Amino acid sequence: MISDNVKTGLTRSPNRSLLKACGYTDEEIKRPFIGVVNSFTEVVPGHIHLNTIAEAVKKGIYANGGAAFEFNTMAVCDGIAMGHEGMKYSLPSREIIADTVESMAKAHGFDGLVLIPSCDKIVPGMIMGALRLDIPFIVVTGGPMLPGELHGKKYDLISVFEGVGEYQVGKIDEEVLNEIENCACPGAGSCAGLFTANSMACLTEALGLSLPMCATTPAVDAQKVRIAKKSGMRIVDLVKNNIKPKDILTKESFENAILVDLALGGSTNTTLHIPAIANEIERGYITLEDFDRLSDEVPHIASLRPGGEHFIIDLHRAGGIPAVLKVLESKIRDTKTVSGKTTKEIIKSVNYIDYDIIRPMDKPVHKTAGLRILKGNLAPNGCVVKIGAVNPKMYKHEGPARVFDSEEDSIKAILGGNIKKGDVVVIRYEGPAGGPGMREMLSPTSAICGMGLDDSVALITDGRFSGGSRGPCIGHISPEAMAGGPIAIIEEGDIISIDMIAKKIELKLSDEEIKERLSKWKKPEPKVKKGYLARYSRLVSSADEGAVLK
Repeated sequence: MISDNVKTGLTRSPNRSLLKACGYTDEEIKRPFIGVVNSFTEVVPGHIHLNTIAEAVKKGIYANGGAAFEFNTMAVCDGIAMGHEGMKYSLPSREIIADTVESMAKAHGFDGLVLIPSCDKIVPGMIMGALRLDIPFIVVTGGPMLPGELHGKKYDLISVFEGVGEYQVGKIDEEVLNEIENCACPGAGSCAGLFTANSMACLTEALGLSLPMCATTPAVDAQKVRIAKKSGMRIVDLVKNNIKPKDILTKESFENAILVDLALGGSTNTTLHIPAIANEIERGYITLEDFDRLSDEVPHIASLRPGGEHFIIDLHRAGGIPAVLKVLESKIRDTKTVSGKTTKEIIKSVNYIDYDIIRPMDKPVHKTAGLRILKGNLAPNGCVVKIGAVNPKMYKHEGPARVFDSEEDSIKAILGGNIKKGDVVVIRYEGPAGGPGMREMLSPTSAICGMGLDDSVALITDGRFSGGSRGPCIGHISPEAMAGGPIAIIEEGDIISIDMIAKKIELKLSDEEIKERLSKWKKPEPKVKKGYLARYSRLVSSADEGAVLK
């Protein structure tokens, strides 16, 4: 065992002495060392309950003959960080989390890991760090929040963001907005729709890294505690049988996860996180091209928030990810999972599907997959749209550019009533390097939706969107403006053409005009010149490469 380097032999007497100072006994020290990675924090509702999950995991580890060692990672709440400078730290925190997992596990000789993340960057960050170690690991995601209820209607965090836009145009008053604010987030868990956190939990289960039903089991359900205990027991078996990540994370398992993502219409952020996870196996192992290719394989089969009417609790009651795999069975490859069952064996065990929630492939919500990769002279390396959350009227759109060099400037224009029907709002210098940190644009997208403009105004950015964004919001424009991509030379009033069905996004200028403008473009001074973000901006790759550090 790897932990023998820490605990075995006379020369390790000092090491054992320090472990005993923490309360570990000789009997425990002889067991496999299992790191329990907990992202508990008192700031984030998706993490507020994770100590309960961690205790259940540790009980499972001890029940099966392991010794548990808990440590923590950081966690940024995108909702709290949204709309101000704090959001610049959200995506970059993924790399800190990965480094933390790698550093702690290497330094202390862990034989295996149980990862307990919740929320979007934390899930991929922990997995990325664990993959660097080549030791067994299993993931217990924290689970979704239940929707709030008010006067017979269900709400979630996006309801509050969009409520701000509704208030701005007089659709609701301050008292109603306050009622929505007070009910929308009723307790622990990742926000209740298929936003980035729950998208990543679903894909983690589809990858084979979590036990069946882990992703969709609500945070407050006792079933989540039982899954945590079973995961703690299971990691000891994985260590004893030397089941490594490379045995589970094959090209086929990544493609299974992408198919689930496309069929459910997950967050656009998955096109950052899945390539970033795969990058830890091999550079370029999974790219935007894989999302593009597989998007022609499956339709959109579930009407989930933010684009639809159902919540993650509805997906769970309909059969969860095993039921989704069952519906997609003809496209799914048989792969190993941490449960000990193969994907096909999990599919065979499915005995119930609510087809009103998880539609059959021949009766989908939309015929196209829920995510779409677009390319063209405006985004030569690609960009992404959550087409499953777009009004079909906006699948094709052409209009004049309204150009902003920051999110703050765009929000002032939107809430100030300066954006008109037919416009294409362009927010640039918000990419991985330019932002820096590639802020999510939930505030402007929610304002547009709340003001009733989501069927007439498109929004494009080299930044990214919250998994809760809906409407014609196209993100990850690559190359980004800070790298001298074509988005940098768009001028006010330029015509932009979008065709989501044909997967095209074009700036209606000649090649010669684009080339001339690019030749005159000068790279601006970085927005942040010291601290972590300054280092991040110098090292981060393009969004189409997963925004990983070079």
